[in-house]
Parts: sequence; structure tokens; C-alpha cells
Amino acid sequence: MASSFFTDMLNPHYDLTANLDIRQNGKILIISDFHMGAGARDDLIYNGKFLADILERHYFKNGWTLALNGDIEELQRYSLADIREQWPNMYYVFNLFHAENRLYKTLGNHDESLLFEKNYPYPLYNAIKIDTGFIPIYIFHGHQSSRMYTNYNNLLELSIRYLLKPLGIRNVSGRSPRRRFYVEREAYNFSLKCNCISIIGHTHRVLFESLGRFEYIKYEIERLCRDYPSATGAGRERIASEVANLLVELSKLKRAEKRHILRDSLYGDEVPVPCVFNSGCAIGKQGIYAIELDSENITLVYWFIEGKQMKFINRGWYKVEAFEDTQYRRSVLNSDRLDYVNAKVELLGKREKRG
Repeated sequence: MASSFFTDMLNPHYDLTANLDIRQNGKILIISDFHMGAGARDDLIYNGKFLADILERHYFKNGWTLALNGDIEELQRYSLADIREQWPNMYYVFNLFHAENRLYKTLGNHDESLLFEKNYPYPLYNAIKIDTGFIPIYIFHGHQSSRMYTNYNNLLELSIRYLLKPLGIRNVSGRSPRRRFYVEREAYNFSLKCNCISIIGHTHRVLFESLGRFEYIKYEIERLCRDYPSATGAGRERIASEVANLLVELSKLKRAEKRHILRDSLYGDEVPVPCVFNSGCAIGKQGIYAIELDSENITLVYWFIEGKQMKFINRGWYKVEAFEDTQYRRSVLNSDRLDYVNAKVELLGKREKRG
């Protein structure tokens, strides 16, 4: 069960944990959930070329280490041989990073059978520990917190391959609100107990400092309302427009989620401890999310193709960078200093432990 996994992960002799030190100008990209398959119902079919291009032309060429955080190959639907045949360009990019010892790969519930592949070329881990000089960071997929995935993953694989796949049903792993909340809460409790940061995937839901988009919007509306009285002229008009747009988005999110899940949160009625992050996934039709980590900052980035982005990116306060001579675009959604995150975890986490 989850507690055994978390206990093992903290053991310095645990064989399936990698250790990285980024205190001296290290840069790591954390990205998960490619679900690379083969055929018309391949989940990565929308973003595959786009993703391979930015990994090679931006992250590899600029000296980043690549941490692939689980469910990279979709082995519950397809064979590894078929996947490799479908995605030679992606494996070419993986090989570039691997040849320079800049590739780290954790296991997810959809690709854990890689452990039984005799000639798989890349080292595999259950978790990656990052030494930041401020606070330890653990990267792991997140499915380990669920009995269903740790005890019955083989049965789930059979049902996906021989029932859901023939019916044309795409990937649904970790997508229900209740399961997402459970996975996030287990990572949150682990992080509080061990005074660390957890970066997960699995749920396909972006988290930054323990906040999902729904919670983040509520905090953003509160901040804007506080700024409104002191604003004048065009500043007031901009704030009013931003609040109106955020309220529309908040209403859409309410309809998309179950109400009892929205009432719940990782942290109850208290100020959140910013100890859980989720890099989202790479298979959305409107772009790719990832987390960038360096010796000073942790940053949530959103890559998209011009004209296919999420609507909120058009509202004006997100800086959008064009990528060379392409239609690829990159935007920073959230960023914070690691020393500041560490201070908040240390101070707010003590409150949780007392409670």
C-alpha cells in the first residue's frame, strides 16, 4: 500500500530511487503522461511531433535534464515493439538525453511492465529525489497511493486492452474527481510528514503549490478585489475585466467537477501548505503542461500551438513567448522561488503537525 512505498522511498538504500543534485545550476524538466501508443487511438497523436520538437530544440539544446514521470509508454493497450515503431522520433530524442546522462524515467501504472522488458535501454525508477539546497523534492508518478493500482494493475491492464481499447475509449487513468483527490491528498500528507515537496503526475490535473486551477482562481479573484480600491482609470477597468473572465471560468469548472469534490480540498479550511505539484500531462488537445526546476525556482509552464491554446491564455496577463520560426508558444503560468516555498512549507507545515 501507499505507506510502504513512501517508507521505502525515504530509505537511502532503496534501489529504485535516483538522486539528483541541482544546487550548482542544475535544470530539470519534469513531464509525465505521454501514453505513447500505436494506431488511430494513440493518445499522443495530437501532440507527438510538437512534443518531440520542443524536447529536442529547446530543452536538450539548452542543457536541461529530462525527468519523465511515469505513463510514458501506453503498455496497457499496446506492445513496446509497436510503440517504438510508431514513435522513432521520440525515442531518438530520449536517446539524445540518455547519451549525456540527462534522462531519468519513473514508472507509472501504464508502463510499469517495462521492468520485465529485457532490452529496455533506459534506467527506471519508482522515484527521483532532488537535492535543491533548500528542501528535498521527490518526483514520483502518484498511482502508488492507490490499492487499486498497486494490487490489481494486471487486471486493469487486461480490461483496458481487451475491453476499453476495442470500444474506442481513450485513456481514463486517474481522471475521476474522487480518485484524483485521493492521490493528491496522499502525496500532500506524505509531504507534510516529511517536510518535503512532492511532484506527481497520474491524475492529468495540474497543481502548483497544492492548488488546482479551481482553487487558484478563487485566490486570484480575492487578490484582484484587494487591488481594485487603490486602482484608477484603465487599471480599474483591467481588474474588472479580469475578475469577470475568472468568474466565467470558475463557473465552467464547477460544472465540470462533482460538487462534493469541489467542497473538499487537500487542506480543509486552512491556508494550503505548498508542498504538492503536478505537471499535468502531454496529451491534451490544447497544449502541454510541464514543470521546470532549477537551483532557485520552480515553474509551471504551458506549451501550445498558436490558435489551439486554452482560452484563459488570451486574457492578457500571461506573457507568451514565440519559439523560433514555429507556431509553438510557451507561457509561464506560475513560478516561485524555492527558498520562499521552503519557508511556507516549514512554517505552515508546523501548523498542520500541531493540529
